[in-house]
Amino acid sequence: MKTLQKNNRRAQAGFSLAEMMVVIVIIGLLASVVVPNVMQKLFTAKDTIAKSEITMIGGAVNEYVMANGDYPDSLDQLLDDGRGESYFSKKSIPKDPWDMEYMYDPPSAPGETDFRIYTYANDKMPGGEGKNADIDNYYQDEE
Repeated sequence: MKTLQKNNRRAQAGFSLAEMMVVIVIIGLLASVVVPNVMQKLFTAKDTIAKSEITMIGGAVNEYVMANGDYPDSLDQLLDDGRGESYFSKKSIPKDPWDMEYMYDPPSAPGETDFRIYTYANDKMPGGEGKNADIDNYYQDEE
């Protein structure tokens, strides 16, 4: 009698092939809905980080201008202006979320005040649209 009950329990243990297939199909459907949304949020987060860092660097440039009366020639001058002053709280200028250096264009003529801090963003090439658009201190929120 004991052996009969043992064999009966073994036959009931585990999952059938049909049950496993149903679970795999459900997991696949969930993944096809969730993964695109997660990837979209990742791109949005990188853009937000870049905009925030560009704003922070722009503030340091403005601080430099107030202290020195002129714009820096490069972002490295924010770390040491030649007089031992630093206008940046970190020891180095951060890289953008795509692991590239932020670029800086000082005003092109004396008396001008327009400077540009920018990154080429996802495609690492000038121009682009959508998620490949450049991000600079003149960005416009599309929302």
